[in-house]
Amino acid sequence: MGYKNSKADGDPAYLTENSYKTDNIRAVDAKFEAQKIAFAPLSFQAIKSMLDLGLMQLIEDAGDQGISPDELAEKSGVSLYGINVLCEMALGMNVIKLSKDSSVQKEKFTLGKIGWMLLEDECTRANFYFTADICYQGAFSMTESIRNSKPEGLKVFGSQWTTIYEALSSLPQKEKKSWFTFDHFYSDIAFPQALSIVFKNKPQTLVDIGGNTAKWAILCCKHDPDVKVTIVDLPGQTAVAEKNAAEQGFASRIGTYSGNVLREETTLPKNPDAFWMSQFLDCFSLHQITKISKKICEASSKSTKTYVLEPLWDKQKFAGNAYSLQATSLYFTCMANGNSKMYRSKELIDAIEAGGLKLSNEYDELGANSYTLLEFRKA
Repeated sequence: MGYKNSKADGDPAYLTENSYKTDNIRAVDAKFEAQKIAFAPLSFQAIKSMLDLGLMQLIEDAGDQGISPDELAEKSGVSLYGINVLCEMALGMNVIKLSKDSSVQKEKFTLGKIGWMLLEDECTRANFYFTADICYQGAFSMTESIRNSKPEGLKVFGSQWTTIYEALSSLPQKEKKSWFTFDHFYSDIAFPQALSIVFKNKPQTLVDIGGNTAKWAILCCKHDPDVKVTIVDLPGQTAVAEKNAAEQGFASRIGTYSGNVLREETTLPKNPDAFWMSQFLDCFSLHQITKISKKICEASSKSTKTYVLEPLWDKQKFAGNAYSLQATSLYFTCMANGNSKMYRSKELIDAIEAGGLKLSNEYDELGANSYTLLEFRKA
């Protein structure tokens, strides 16, 4: 399965080969975890309200001395009733704690470790606001999405799109920011290590399929003064990519090709030194991944290398990372396209190899989020 922390058996923070096989939780703890699920929408919105109203920040600013409900109400302008219901829920979630010298008469709140993560941890913030701004309302259509194999939740942004990728350039600014922050946070962390691997043989021509805002293409041009990159993506994304490339001074080295890679008439540039796909194939079903792989194979020479950068949930060290990826699959279900997910290593590799490519190298644990870089050649 790809788990490497066998000596961490019994520690729920780590994944081991037995993490999904044993069920050693005590009944009383299992019931508590079940209550968290039962009230999850309410607890999520409580924390969002505390962030939106500045309450979490005020509690953090108070430090170890803490801040009383009355002081919170005065500084935030929120009613004492609002302070009490939100903070009591946050106490139940261990997001905030009572200061050590608190008493019934003089209760004060301090920020807990979980609260610090929600307020300051970049990964948690990216996940939280992505869920709030992109997924939350649409998740109500989860069952309908599963039944119909369509992202039925996407209709909260309009009924004119079949996938979220068509909608990205038209999303409201706040939602667009949350989507791109989420997307870039995960892949960007692995980019430095991936660059050194991809460019160890100095490819001169690279085709970036699903290049989005040209972030990877720009990094490639900064890394190597000779490489030329072609971005293949939908028209809305290539327009943004062209603008960003020009602003960085790489208009002559970064070109674009607008098209839907799934359509029969869409062909890929022939015989580049390398194809690159970062967090792209998880946007497609296994059948579609094989179809894309076949197009890459047809456009490849024997020496062309194909690189696939993906966070594979069975290659994670930490249970929290795997959980985040498993949850992200549900975004694909109800918002993105209705038929893709975050994959395990074997199912993704098998789908790619079914299109005519053959795995030649695998690089695990790239970046803090344990990305995997898969390297393929034409079989």
